[in-house]
Amino acid sequence: MRSPGAGQDVSFSQGVRMMFYIMKPNETSFQTLEEVPAYVEKATPFFISLMLLELVVSWLHKGKLPGQVDDALTSLSAGVFSRLPSLFSRSIELTSYIYVWENYRLFALPWDSPWTWYFTFLGVDFGYYWFHRMAHEINIMWAGHQTHHSSEYYNLSTALRQSILQIYTSWIFYLPLALFIPPSVYAVHLQFNLLYQFWIHTEVINNLGPLELILNTPSHHRVHHGRNRYCIDKNYGGTLILWDRIFGTFEAENEKIVYGLTHPINTFEPFKVQFHHLFNIWTTFWTTPGFFNKFSVIVKGPGWGPGKPRLGLSEEIPEVTGKEVAFSSSASQLLKIYGIVQFALMLVFYEDTFADKPALSQVTILLRICFIILTLTSVGFHMDQRPQAAIMETFRCLVFLMLCRFGHLKSFIPSLSFAFEIFFSTCIAFWGVRSIQQLASSPWK
Repeated sequence: MRSPGAGQDVSFSQGVRMMFYIMKPNETSFQTLEEVPAYVEKATPFFISLMLLELVVSWLHKGKLPGQVDDALTSLSAGVFSRLPSLFSRSIELTSYIYVWENYRLFALPWDSPWTWYFTFLGVDFGYYWFHRMAHEINIMWAGHQTHHSSEYYNLSTALRQSILQIYTSWIFYLPLALFIPPSVYAVHLQFNLLYQFWIHTEVINNLGPLELILNTPSHHRVHHGRNRYCIDKNYGGTLILWDRIFGTFEAENEKIVYGLTHPINTFEPFKVQFHHLFNIWTTFWTTPGFFNKFSVIVKGPGWGPGKPRLGLSEEIPEVTGKEVAFSSSASQLLKIYGIVQFALMLVFYEDTFADKPALSQVTILLRICFIILTLTSVGFHMDQRPQAAIMETFRCLVFLMLCRFGHLKSFIPSLSFAFEIFFSTCIAFWGVRSIQQLASSPWK
């Protein structure tokens, strides 16, 4: 099975332009899938640069940062979490597409034709519109997509708050394209459609004038992320807003938007952020009487209940007052800084794992994934001020030292290996003492 080539070079100019989908057909048309650059993997420096730029612009323009550390860490954690399965298996979006192309295609459009390029641009965006709409209108699909909407802030880090489940349903909506569009062309536009949606997650851009009529913009997408009643189930477009205008799901930004889920989850713990709605479906499924009602719990809207319309009742959506306060962590600033440091160290090993994946054994990859998940969970526990946070962090730091000792993790700067061991040994001692103190003071001792 083939996948886009991570080894293909992308120039700085291309890197900037790919973030805004303004690449030319003649520079992004490839005959084979192996030739297609891994644009999303190469976008990390541009993600970071744009987020830093947003911080500066927001501070200068509004005198405040566009979000909070705890929320941003949770969004970045979800982004990391969502990519972990790709360390073991290829994207189901490409795998399924190639299967249909090789076995059922009706005809093949020329891979090097600009007309094929532009048609694929429209086809991928049209498929995304319907996937995105169904992800809001079908409860089991919403169980994945809700992760992206769980932040109560709206900034570029929110764009990275992705679901680990979503990709297992999105691929269905692109399969018709495999009947006539080569996989290499599809792979390019699948990535550009995703990258375009990064920069529209911001409040520092107000209105783009005539472009608002055609393109999905920050203003349009702010509406989509709102929990105000007028925002619910609106503006599903990826790159173009035309589909929403055509199919009646468009809504312009007017009153102040309050972001997040209609029923906030109030947690920074990554597993809850990813899977809490699945548990809600499970509970509702078993408490709802009747076979057809149980089936409806899965395939109708998240707000559906017996006797209600397919998408539920709009009057049951909680009203917003505009005075809502976003959920925030009660952790100290020092603890938040510690969380940032540990997350940053984990991120280096995470990127290194993707870069060295062909040279790593399956056991090493599995152990690194366990360490990454432990780090994400521990940071979430600290932000939530969970009683188990100290014990988990002690265990996590011990796991780090063991993985280093047995060669499954290596310092990105060999000369600092000893310093890393001292640092994590100190962390074990500190959190170990905290754990013992908590156990000694627990009521069940």
